[in-house]
Amino acid sequence: MARRRKGRPIDGWLIIDKPSGMTSTDVVARVKRLLQADKVGHGGTLDPLATGILPIALGQATKTVPYAMDGAKRYRFTLRFGQDTDTDDAEGRPIAESPHRPSNAEIEAALPAFTGLIEQMPPQYSAIKVAGERAYDLAREGQAVDLPPRQVRIDRLALIARPDPDTAEFEVDCGKGAYMRALARDIAHALGTAGHVVALRRLAVGPFGLDRAISLDLLAELSDKGAALQPLLPVETALDDIPALALTLQEAARLRQGQAISLIELLGRVPQAADPDGGLVRVVAEGRAIAIGRLSEGLLQPQRLLERPREE
Repeated sequence: MARRRKGRPIDGWLIIDKPSGMTSTDVVARVKRLLQADKVGHGGTLDPLATGILPIALGQATKTVPYAMDGAKRYRFTLRFGQDTDTDDAEGRPIAESPHRPSNAEIEAALPAFTGLIEQMPPQYSAIKVAGERAYDLAREGQAVDLPPRQVRIDRLALIARPDPDTAEFEVDCGKGAYMRALARDIAHALGTAGHVVALRRLAVGPFGLDRAISLDLLAELSDKGAALQPLLPVETALDDIPALALTLQEAARLRQGQAISLIELLGRVPQAADPDGGLVRVVAEGRAIAIGRLSEGLLQPQRLLERPREE
């Protein structure tokens, strides 16, 4: 007999416009309570200071979280010059100061060095695990955290406003794993000054943008009206960037049983955008995504089923 889950079986994505002052875990807990959902997770942590897009996965959508997190991201942040903090944002304690305030021309000249593939030292206060512990927990305990630099991808970095000599606003398109707090810190240091983030907003994660987002307050209002599922997006929304491959009902049944299917049987249906040497496809049957598959060695191999087991 299948183990009974606590909560309602709900599958899909909710895109929350996270308010400042809440952790991503706080948001997940609030959504879980409002929807009384059995399984809830999030696609990409946001700092408590940050606002903006926090994709919330429910039920079977939690299986697609890694694919959502792999998508491109867009941020807007405000950098305040003159002071470093231990957290690289306004919530930390000051650790260094500088009187220098760079000009717009100096800022513009420095930005190309921060685009493309760059090496970035993550903030000491980050969710990266060190010997099984979160770096921010170790840092709060006063322990020195040894975080090696990592390679991240910055596709676009633009100065979009200069409200005053002390602050500058930037917009960034990037890949996964890039820390805006670290980027802001490093820009300030390259300009011969100190600096930290005072405002951060995530504008997009993969296919999820502000046009699809709702606030927690609005979700609570909808919940009171019995309409909390109204803004729910399908599970496969996170897979929009993965080429789709349609199967017949018979082929889908075989895949559900863990069987690989020869690509010869699928001639003419394998999308041109799919890489036959290890590429992923979104497997579709009867107009809905049923699995994530991988093309390898002339076969379509099931990678992840996206449907609830029938006994649930």
